[in-house]
Amino acid sequence: MSARLRAAAVALLLWIGPAHAAQSTNPPPPLTNTRFDEDYRYLLSPQARSGAFWERFKAIPVTGDGTASLSTGLELRLRGEAIRNSSWGQDEPRNDAYGLWRALPYADLRVGRSLRLFGQLIMAGTAGKLDPLAPPDADRIDLMQGFADLNAPLGDAQGTLRVGRQMLAYGSERLISIRYGANVPRAFDAVTGIVSAGPWRVDAFYGRPVQPTPELFDDGRDAKRTAWALYATRPLDLGWTDSAGIDAYYIGYRNRRAGFDVGTGRELRHTIGLRSFGKAAGWDWNWEAMGQFGRFGSGSIRAWSLATDSGYRFTALPLQPRLSLKANIASGDGNPRDDRLETFNPLFPRAKYFGELTPIGPYNLMNLHPSLDLALSDEFSLSASAIAYWRESLDDGVYDLTGGLLRSGAASRARYVGTQGELVLSYSSGRSFEGLISYSLFRPGPFLKDSGPAKTIHFAGMEAVFKF
Repeated sequence: MSARLRAAAVALLLWIGPAHAAQSTNPPPPLTNTRFDEDYRYLLSPQARSGAFWERFKAIPVTGDGTASLSTGLELRLRGEAIRNSSWGQDEPRNDAYGLWRALPYADLRVGRSLRLFGQLIMAGTAGKLDPLAPPDADRIDLMQGFADLNAPLGDAQGTLRVGRQMLAYGSERLISIRYGANVPRAFDAVTGIVSAGPWRVDAFYGRPVQPTPELFDDGRDAKRTAWALYATRPLDLGWTDSAGIDAYYIGYRNRRAGFDVGTGRELRHTIGLRSFGKAAGWDWNWEAMGQFGRFGSGSIRAWSLATDSGYRFTALPLQPRLSLKANIASGDGNPRDDRLETFNPLFPRAKYFGELTPIGPYNLMNLHPSLDLALSDEFSLSASAIAYWRESLDDGVYDLTGGLLRSGAASRARYVGTQGELVLSYSSGRSFEGLISYSLFRPGPFLKDSGPAKTIHFAGMEAVFKF
């Protein structure tokens, strides 16, 4: 990032400082990563305004009666990373230290209850990062989101038709994610229908992911991949829970040129899944089961995955520690010589799937992930975690988060892949500012040692995010 841009960012933070502590008599909507679910039209009433700096950018009347109003906002993120022994020393560059920056300004025009136009740009780049850059690293200026909503009553229900470039995120973002942790998030060129009826919300979409490229306004649709889905969610009132809910979904996926350890071919994959989540008496849980079937080349697909995240917070103890355990398993191909592919595909997963460092993805994998979270103060929290990884099938390899094959299963009969440790210190101040410092390492196990270079990966990150 240039010195001029850094100076502008510092000046902005200094400018907002005195008003940062302002409190609204009406709770504002929570800040989201997608931004389009934030509705600020309550601020059309002067009595609802508290004087917070960000209110001047929200619910600006376009017509005299406020029927049409415009809200604007911005996310700025600065991030520094350093890595040693990338890909366990296999790929170049093995060691790198660099900066990442991005700006995501948006405008949200709402006209009555029927029409909404939403637009968001992305400006993202790197400083000092060695080539080759990955597609999610840089995008000089491009359209991140640009869509229209048409809203209409459907009897007792409410319907929305959304057309255009949009971020899509569902459930735990294990399968459909905006890839927020990467420098360039993920968007789709899609048509989405949303129906809300009583406690139920049902989404249906059809679209293609956007392929980011680094030049000006040159991002286009991924010509190889297409996705479509039906996703239903509702809260549950179980009496004994503080909150609970359930999701049920179907996701279709087509890849004209997919690659796995057994080779490449056309992939048509269908995923059905159930998710249960909630909180009760200090406990929290997020459990998901997924099954997949379809066609790969001339053969069939049969794959599955189970993912659990369970925790308990000791609110009566100092620092309110939360102990949790994530246990996940994603199937691998059991016989590369038959015509059935059994490797689970996470489709469009979140960027930091297992932590700040995620050198491998949830393909042909089993892992145990215990964590301890501490609330050091109102602003600071500390998380410590360890992760152990095994291959689910000894006949399948290890993949990265995008599905690229890192090591073939034919290289070793060992099951254990490696051990990861991570510390994350997080900071959150008020509504608009948050940051973190992290350190991670990944120590290779027998499978990686048998199949190629096996040096310990060390990774450090530092991040600051400002939103309004």
